[in-house]
Amino acid sequence: MTQEVFSYLGIDWGEKKIGVAIADSETRMAFSVTTLPHDARLLEALAGIIAERNVREIVIGIPSHINRERVEYGGERLGNILAERFRIPVHYENEMFTTKMARAGLIERGIRGRLDDMDDREAARIILESFLAGQGRL
Repeated sequence: MTQEVFSYLGIDWGEKKIGVAIADSETRMAFSVTTLPHDARLLEALAGIIAERNVREIVIGIPSHINRERVEYGGERLGNILAERFRIPVHYENEMFTTKMARAGLIERGIRGRLDDMDDREAARIILESFLAGQGRL
């Protein structure tokens, strides 16, 4: 009996842009997908990805600061909305330096000039990959 393949959705939250990555439950390899504008259509765009990719778990990057108990980050607010609307688990992963790591990786691969278009989705991939590795899922 085979198990149904589903996806994990990785999100790099930002005030202006949201990076998106996907990993499926079979390969558990994370891939950057797109960068969405953080505007009034964000939830609609994420709903489309969640339905199209059969997303069953969401991972959102948030800073891991000392005052964590006293601060709610924007990514957590988005996570609460997504968990309530789609009734799927939302997890949080440390995102410190992921954008810098994403930019360095893109430059190393010879990608220049379009970094602002690609760094958020690449950061989402790093966040998702980190979560899956930390959960023993990679």
